[in-house]
Amino acid sequence: MTRAGGRRGAGGGGGGSFSWTGTSGGSRSFPGRQVFGGAPGSVARRRRRRRRRRAGREGGLGLGMDEEETRDYNEPCTQCAAVTWGITEEEKGWEWYICEGFQYILLQQAEALLALGVCPELKDDVLYNFWRRYLQKSNQAYCKDSKRANMRNSIASDSEAFSDWDSEADLFSEPSVLSSKSEAEAPPEVSISQLLSNEKDMIAETASICSGSVDGVYYSRQKKKGMVKMTLPVTLAFCYMSLLWQRETITLSDLLRLVEDGHIPYMNAFLNFPEEMKLYGCDIKIFVIESWPTYESIYSRMIKLATFLDLPRFPDITENSFLHPNILCMKYLMEANLPDELHDWTCQIVKITNIGDVNFLTFDPIAKIAKTVKYDVQAVAIIVIVLKILFLLDDKFEWSLSRIASKRNEENKTDKPCFDFRKWYNLMKKTIDEKQKKREEAKARHLWKSEKPLYYSAKEKATVYKRKQMIMNLQKQFSTLANSTPRAEKNSPSSFQFNWTKDNAEVPCFHGHSLEVVLKEKDKSLVTVNSLYWLSTQKFCRSLCDHVTVYEDSNFSRSYQFVLNIFSYLLRIKASLLHEEVSLIERRLFNKKFEKRRTTP
Repeated sequence: MTRAGGRRGAGGGGGGSFSWTGTSGGSRSFPGRQVFGGAPGSVARRRRRRRRRRAGREGGLGLGMDEEETRDYNEPCTQCAAVTWGITEEEKGWEWYICEGFQYILLQQAEALLALGVCPELKDDVLYNFWRRYLQKSNQAYCKDSKRANMRNSIASDSEAFSDWDSEADLFSEPSVLSSKSEAEAPPEVSISQLLSNEKDMIAETASICSGSVDGVYYSRQKKKGMVKMTLPVTLAFCYMSLLWQRETITLSDLLRLVEDGHIPYMNAFLNFPEEMKLYGCDIKIFVIESWPTYESIYSRMIKLATFLDLPRFPDITENSFLHPNILCMKYLMEANLPDELHDWTCQIVKITNIGDVNFLTFDPIAKIAKTVKYDVQAVAIIVIVLKILFLLDDKFEWSLSRIASKRNEENKTDKPCFDFRKWYNLMKKTIDEKQKKREEAKARHLWKSEKPLYYSAKEKATVYKRKQMIMNLQKQFSTLANSTPRAEKNSPSSFQFNWTKDNAEVPCFHGHSLEVVLKEKDKSLVTVNSLYWLSTQKFCRSLCDHVTVYEDSNFSRSYQFVLNIFSYLLRIKASLLHEEVSLIERRLFNKKFEKRRTTP
């Protein structure tokens, strides 16, 4: 038995309005299994017979008309015998589109962010409008002739309209977020009818390979210049863009860490789909991912997405905003267990380089020269520069200062302790190595294959389920032989990865330590004992490439590499990315020196 009047997805065209509840429990008409028993005929027909019998008895007739006609009935006719009068199976589920699946994932991610304590407006006011704007710019909804509408009219013109969509008049009465093209552009030599026929052929091919969504094949083959195609990493770009608009305390590195720890749906997010949203065929390549998101990829996608949507200037990043470098530097000084007195030095670097200016920090996608700032990477790069100014980090000077600090601490145990770089180095190396080992083990144990069996066609379904059952049995047997302990529950989400407290005697806390060893008094003011500084990059790349300079470990001191590795672990980024940011800030800090080198023949 086939379902009549199936509901269409959120991207079905411009004939209705978009709502978050489109996939999360809206009004769907999904019939259950129906039982037909006995002789052919519906329940309503039997009721009509009984009414006619009553009317016949009241009128003095002995038999009803139906009973007279079926008195000699012994066996069903050919047409009735061909019908299976039993329980019907419907495995296709709902009729849904790819954009509807991504909409459901975005909804789950937004709810996870709300559970972490972000502002409630992020879901319904910010992320909702960004998603609606994307549907309009990509010509999937909120436009007169969307691609989904043309596809729907060409293959399912007899279907009923959505039950949870508003009328067409209500849609066009809403204020448009932006002016977009109402019709998809096509080459002049190709007619619209040919395009629609091609779409119809693609949809037919989708059904032939048993795709769960309506437009699985069409979406997989879709390639348009300048178009930001929706993928799972783009969902994180949507989330980070919304967090940046709201100026929330969750940075991009925090977002990726929460994804890695499983607090935000990303890996196997399709498992949260409703049971009626069948996922197989081409849908697997779209919604199943087997790689962790990286900082660079999500950040670049966010920039492209904001430019594609023609978003206006984001809210200003002021000194009171969490994303201001002065506040972020304080956070990462605490995270790295460094003295609080370093914050005064980081504030001076921010002031001299003018990277704390509102216009420098605020993101403006439609500006002539769009300035993009990696807020968390920039903050830790400032800390690295301060450590280079005070300790030089050349594998010699910092160790000589450590000997002086250790001697002073032994002589004056009652006073405020001096910061010992060697002691801090040994503690952080041991702590980071343990954390890194646990992280790598957790990644190695991660099961990329989902617990839910996935198959590309109906023919493979039985084989896939049998193979999955065999794998589960083998895993159970091996875990019993190895006496493996159950996995520990995931930790509660937190803004900090380490907990450095003065109460813990076993793990020293350097927050309250003094910088007397690295400072000296000169003309009634404190200056650094170190008078030297080496630049991370001697010469910048002049070609039109993506990188500023190439980072090679062998070219730098071990202390510098160690500091980069600490902060790159905290941010889940590559050390080369942090080195690049350090070089950019040094260029602003020592601008005159670089200008002098440029003019020197």
